[in-house]
Amino acid sequence: MTEFSYTSAAQQVIFGAGALAQLGGAVDKFGWQRLLLCTLGRFQSSGLVGQVEDILDRRLVAVYARVQPHVPQHQVEAALALAIEQKIDAVIGLGGGSPIGMAKAVSLALEEQRSGQPARARFPTDQPLVPVIAIPTTYAGSELTPIYGVTQVIDGQTRKVTVTDAKVTPKLTLYDPELTLALPPQMTASSGINALAHCIETVYSITRNPLSTAAALQGTSYITRSLPGAVANGDDIKIRTELLLGAYLAATAISTAKIGLHHGLCHVLGGTVGVPHGIANSIILPHAMRFNADVTAPELAAVARAMGLTGENEPELAEQAAQTVYELITRIGLPQRLRDAGVAEADLPRLAQLALKSRAVQNNPKSITDAAQAEAVFRAAW
Repeated sequence: MTEFSYTSAAQQVIFGAGALAQLGGAVDKFGWQRLLLCTLGRFQSSGLVGQVEDILDRRLVAVYARVQPHVPQHQVEAALALAIEQKIDAVIGLGGGSPIGMAKAVSLALEEQRSGQPARARFPTDQPLVPVIAIPTTYAGSELTPIYGVTQVIDGQTRKVTVTDAKVTPKLTLYDPELTLALPPQMTASSGINALAHCIETVYSITRNPLSTAAALQGTSYITRSLPGAVANGDDIKIRTELLLGAYLAATAISTAKIGLHHGLCHVLGGTVGVPHGIANSIILPHAMRFNADVTAPELAAVARAMGLTGENEPELAEQAAQTVYELITRIGLPQRLRDAGVAEADLPRLAQLALKSRAVQNNPKSITDAAQAEAVFRAAW
C-alpha cells in the first residue's frame, strides 16, 4: 500500500454507555429543528421511541416506525411523503441497517424533491441538503458509510439495488452500548458476523488504505474476542461495549474501502429471496474467503493474526482464518447452509446471474467474469 486514495467524511461520532442522552445537545449544535425518525415497530412498544421523543421534544415532528428488512421501495415513498408533509430538515435512522438505510434513502429523495434535480454528489466533499443522523442498535455498520440498499422490482424480478453517495454519510452517529443490551442472541450473532465481514472485505479491498486496514484488523480482534460472550451473556455491558467498539472500527474501515464478492452475494440473497442480511453473511463469509484466498493470502494471513492465530505460511494462515470464521459461526449458533435459510437449489443459477451484475462483485479483488464463479460459491454454501 504505497499508493492509495480515499475520502473521509465530516461527521461527529459520540460513543459510550448513555450516549443517547447527548442527542438533544448534538442536534442543537447542528441547528436541526424538524426531525423525522425512521425505525422499527418494536422500538415503539419497547419504549425506545418514547425516550427519543422525550430527548428531542418538539424537534421530533414525525415518526415512521414500519421499516421492513432490505428497505422496500414502496416504504421509501411512504416515508418520503411524510417528510415532505412535515418539512423535515434532518432524518434519523434508529436500529440496524434497514432503518439507517431508510433514513439515507429518504434524505436523498427529499433533496431531489426540493431541488428539482438529481441529488447525487458530484464531488466527494458535497454536503447534503437533508442530513442523516444514525443511532445503531446492532453491529451492522451502515451508520458511518455512504452506502445503502433499496429493494426494487426490476424487469419482473425483485432486486436489492445499492447506492453509494457521499451525501448520505451520516453527519451525526451515536453509539450507545446500552441500546444493544436487549438485542436477541441470534441478531447479536448475525450482525456481529456482518461487522466481521466488513473487516475482512476491507483488509483485501481493491481500494484499501493504511487507515482502513488498521481499523479493520483491530476491529477483527475485538469482534472475534467479544462476539461469543455477547451472544451468551447479552446483559454484560463490558462485552457489549467491546463488540460495539469492534463494529465501529468495522464501519470506519468499510466507509473508505469498496466491498467485494461477499457482500455482493449477500445483497442478492437478501433482495431476491429474502434471506436476512446477517444470516446471509454467516453462511457466505467462509466460502467467499476461500474463493479469494489464492489472490489475497497475505491479507487473509493478517486477518488470521488479528484473530490470534500464528504461523509463517500465508496460504495456510488464510485457510486457518476461513476455518476459524466457520467455527465461530458454529459456536454462536448461526445457520451454515443456504438450504437451512430457505434457498432452493434450483434458484442458484438465477442468483448467480444477478450477482454478476453487482458492482460489489465486480469490485472483488479476484476477477469475476462468469456467473459460474458466483454459482460455485453459492453451491459451496448450499
